[in-house]
Amino acid sequence: MIPKIQNPNILDVGCGSGVPTIELAKLSSGHITGIEINREELHKLEKKIKDSDIGNQVKTIYGSLLEYEFPQNYFDIIWAEGVFHIIGFAKSFKKCYEILKKGGFLVLNTQITKMQEVQDKINTYGYEFFNKYELPNEVWWNEFYKPLEEEINNLIDKNKSLRKNDQIRRYQEEIKMVKSDPQRFNSAFYIFKKI
Repeated sequence: MIPKIQNPNILDVGCGSGVPTIELAKLSSGHITGIEINREELHKLEKKIKDSDIGNQVKTIYGSLLEYEFPQNYFDIIWAEGVFHIIGFAKSFKKCYEILKKGGFLVLNTQITKMQEVQDKINTYGYEFFNKYELPNEVWWNEFYKPLEEEINNLIDKNKSLRKNDQIRRYQEEIKMVKSDPQRFNSAFYIFKKI
């Protein structure tokens, strides 16, 4: 959905273990920088890079988007999946504006309900709406929550004491919320262009 850019510089914000990072490298033939605050997830990405043929395309940074000093007007594309609502939309849009080239693209994946809160302000951040791709309703359930629920049930079957584990309880509460109101968790990819 983004026009072809020759050898783009791409920043993957909150890259985690690098699922989109690696795909971006393959799709774009560009230079990808993955930034992540979770060192364990970053090590997983670094291992994937080492085991692949894209090592010269991808570099990793342990740190925060808001605190790391990137060059101004450097990136052609900034990719952020499920991150801006955690670190704050206003701060994130501002930081990305500084490091994104004029005419560059900011791609966000976030819950539709969360984006509705800021979409009307997008021009004030220095961007224009370019495009949107809404994920099918069942994606989150089939690709994330259903496997998570199955894994939790398997773990608890093997070790009943895990029922008291705080993280497992939080996941179970979240799964319950998704089951009760799946529309609330619908998400989309939003593409904005720096003006």
